[in-house]
Amino acid sequence: MADEIHGDFQQLPLDAIHDAVAAPLDGRGPSDYWDLRVHRDKRQAIHVRDTFVESVNDTQAEGIGVRILHEGAWGFASTTDVSPDGARRALGRALGIARQLRRSGSDRAEFLPEPAHQATWVANGRVDPFTVPLEPKIGLMLGALHAAMDAGARFGEFHCEQVQETKFFANSDGTRTLQQRVRLDPVMDVGLLDETRGRVEMIRADTMPVAQGWEYMTGHGFSREAVELVSQLREKLASPSIEPGPYDLVIDPSNLWLVIHESIGHATELDRALGYEANYAGTTFVTPDRLGELRYGSPAMHVTGDRTVPSGLATIAFDDEGVAAQEWDIIADGVLVGYQTDRQVAGRIGLDRSNGCAFADRWNKFPLERMPNVSLQPDPRRDTPIADLIGAVSDGIYIVGEKSMSIDQQRYNFHFTGQRFYRIRNGEIAGQVRDVGYQSRTPDFWGALEAVSGKSTWRLQAAFSCSKGEPDQEAPVSHGCPAGLFRQINVVNTGLGH
Repeated sequence: MADEIHGDFQQLPLDAIHDAVAAPLDGRGPSDYWDLRVHRDKRQAIHVRDTFVESVNDTQAEGIGVRILHEGAWGFASTTDVSPDGARRALGRALGIARQLRRSGSDRAEFLPEPAHQATWVANGRVDPFTVPLEPKIGLMLGALHAAMDAGARFGEFHCEQVQETKFFANSDGTRTLQQRVRLDPVMDVGLLDETRGRVEMIRADTMPVAQGWEYMTGHGFSREAVELVSQLREKLASPSIEPGPYDLVIDPSNLWLVIHESIGHATELDRALGYEANYAGTTFVTPDRLGELRYGSPAMHVTGDRTVPSGLATIAFDDEGVAAQEWDIIADGVLVGYQTDRQVAGRIGLDRSNGCAFADRWNKFPLERMPNVSLQPDPRRDTPIADLIGAVSDGIYIVGEKSMSIDQQRYNFHFTGQRFYRIRNGEIAGQVRDVGYQSRTPDFWGALEAVSGKSTWRLQAAFSCSKGEPDQEAPVSHGCPAGLFRQINVVNTGLGH
């Protein structure tokens, strides 16, 4: 991908839009703080099924969002008129809202300071997917499904969404940034007829969303993977159903990332811990009074928040409040030591600076605190292979790939399944089993973590869209992790009664 911001975006009157907001406010206006975003969101979604194209959708949306903090109250307005006049009108509406909502005393919004930044940043990636013609994209995807059908699949489906996000940001601190990033979400499923149950059973590729260019798609080898999926699904359908009970689990990064997302990522959002998400998504057992004291898991557990990791979906140079990207500890030696914050809530736990977690998914949305790349770190002592974790288990299950999950509103009790399950006997893989689900409570589960594998096994997994807020916003986020060895986790049979 070209290492420059797209020229047509830079041809927008960005300087004049900035001045239309800054001139009435800076130095003599009524605001305590202001910022503006010019945001373009470009998307293409391709969906193919079996041997034909199901759909191709191309969209592009752009606009301006203006925020004002005036006498302790926020005002926000947006417009699709990407011009100085549009910015001035949005400013007027935002200021009017803030004046109506002005606050005093303890109700005043707090907003932590941040140094001024001036920068242009373009994410890594060699081939911009929006410069690649449609025909070879469809050909690559249908080619993988043809390979699956030739290998015996009864059904195949491949969806790939591509997003290019470009933002100009400026605020009253003196920050001006221009940023662009691309992400892809390839999702491939193949199916076979399960003769014993009389229904089609599906298996999904372990491929994850990535913050890379189209070179990821051409270099991955989807046709080879499709053939492997058919073979793995055949073995799974012929395998025995699991006997419920406690087992030692070795959980592959392709499954463990989702547990991290649900039981750590959402649980350690500070706005959620303060009760701001209670109406929509619930609360969390990880309350601020437990910071520095809560035993989240075993000493093998080291979890970081990170806006800087290469190819992370939440990686950005500056967030949507002008805060520079950072990395910090959330859990160290199994103890809660940090939260995800933005400039509005960081001061509530005594921080003097946000760690840069504000994000708005469109120009017409108010920035919310959103998840950074939340990652479990590998074994710091040696590059432990996954085979060593398996070798330490006499009776257990190796779990690969994520599927369904549920978790309560406090991020405490949960249930997860997977794509493939391999029986471990006396330290060795002894074939597949099926119908496996595992249940636990967050601190019990992470407390049962005996060991993690090493640096070479650490993989960056991802959620292409994670919902939060009212109105709903979708944010991309990655989670890096090694494999983990968990002792005596309750396993249930998900196929009973079918």
